[in-house]
Amino acid sequence: MRYPPISFLRPISIPFIASFVILFLGCLTANISLCLPIIPSSLETLSVDGHFSFHGIEHAARDFGNRYQFLPQAVLHPKSVSDIATTIKHVWQMGPGSELTVAARGHGHSLQGQAQAHQGVVINMESLQGTEMQVYTGNFPYVDVSGGELWINILHESLKYGLAPKSWTDYLHLTVGGTLSNAGISGQAFRHGPQISNVHWLEVVTGKGEVINCSKKQHGDLFHSVLGGLGQFGIITRARISLEPAPKMVKWIRVLYSDFSTFARDQEYLISAENTFDYIEGFVIINRTGLLNNWRSSFNPQDPVQASQFESDGKILFCLELTKNFKVDNTNINQEVESLLSQLSYIPSTLFLSEVPYIDFLDRVHVSEVKLRSKGLWEVPHPWLNLLVPKSKIHNFAKEVFGKILKDTSNGPILIYPVNKSKWDNRTSAVIPEEDIFYLVAFLSSAVPSSTGTDGLEYILSRNKRILDFCKTARLGAKQYLPHYTTQEEWRTHFGPRWEAFAQRKSAYDPLAILAPGHRIFQKATPFL
Repeated sequence: MRYPPISFLRPISIPFIASFVILFLGCLTANISLCLPIIPSSLETLSVDGHFSFHGIEHAARDFGNRYQFLPQAVLHPKSVSDIATTIKHVWQMGPGSELTVAARGHGHSLQGQAQAHQGVVINMESLQGTEMQVYTGNFPYVDVSGGELWINILHESLKYGLAPKSWTDYLHLTVGGTLSNAGISGQAFRHGPQISNVHWLEVVTGKGEVINCSKKQHGDLFHSVLGGLGQFGIITRARISLEPAPKMVKWIRVLYSDFSTFARDQEYLISAENTFDYIEGFVIINRTGLLNNWRSSFNPQDPVQASQFESDGKILFCLELTKNFKVDNTNINQEVESLLSQLSYIPSTLFLSEVPYIDFLDRVHVSEVKLRSKGLWEVPHPWLNLLVPKSKIHNFAKEVFGKILKDTSNGPILIYPVNKSKWDNRTSAVIPEEDIFYLVAFLSSAVPSSTGTDGLEYILSRNKRILDFCKTARLGAKQYLPHYTTQEEWRTHFGPRWEAFAQRKSAYDPLAILAPGHRIFQKATPFL
């Protein structure tokens, strides 16, 4: 047995591993049955089209965050939606006396065990079969897909028809159900909103095992509850995603700023302008030696001589990353880009451009993944921190965090870019700041195993805590994106005045708190209000 059958709420430590080894050896000697998962006979005899796995399921106790392990009793590999409904209904009918819970697992990219279920059932959503992906063309094109489908596969299929989804995440090897349960944000969100703003219809299995089709007009409360609902109200088994005509190519641009105020002003101008870029993101660069030289493998400097003389050492810089979509026969694209760039106040010598196929740009992070996997650097702890910070507080935030808390080179990207609240539907469960413009700030750190330095897990977690403590003390009104808390009181604070509605929805659609236990918002069979 590779993982302990008990959960823990802190990173793995050497003393913990030693304790577990001692416990495990003791189990071998004493033959204590509690040391291994107890196979629930009721699940063994449950009739499903797919199958349950009860052994060799350690993979379901791991995720991209690589910090939490909660070993389930079983993994369901569904062939049909009825498999999922049958399993949940069975757990529902067991009543509050059973501690069995159910978690939907997509591509395993959660960060803190959210898709895990301690001694429960994990549903492998990528096994879900049924109606194949269907693309509908016309004036209002869309695609019908399984909740376990990867966005990269949707992109490949929809491009066959010259179409593509409107809103993305930076990484496409995620499932539809996974991103729609959070929000789904990237550099297109300023224009199209998050992915949850681009859904027409859902098929959902509730915590009672009911299969319900829902949209804004049909079962609208469930529809909006599930979108951004962290898996608390139902499992998304199918979705209808809005599409738009897809470009063939993009102009991919990076420019640098040394002054945060100028950088923020330009970003805010771009997301509010009528004629603007199609993708707008920013990131923070701290003391990166030879930064522009590293870009040369993918980008061409507009002025090679000036770019070669630019020094990035010892500086905090801010990069604005932009794209402009175009068709191959668009001869005016260079003039359009030049006109848009002329409105900005970046450092002139740092203008770098590239021209790539649309699909290559959208799937750009996967290239880095392949490189990291080849070096054994992908499956390491990822203590990420994602925040949504109101525009009115972003300068205060930047001054404290980028000027004081972050002093060394970050062990991973730091994203920072604004989005428009008007593109979000306030009826969904997603929690965002109460201002017209707010920033996504994402600290996407990777921890070096066994390191005790600034690139170690403990140091990064401590730094994240300092950032969160500052946000709280300074009353910035920031909200966590991909939120993680360990107590219901913290969740109440996160939701604020929306908590009562959130809890009422839970009571309506998953009254026994069977679903998504890894978030630790509700305990099974306890009062919600």
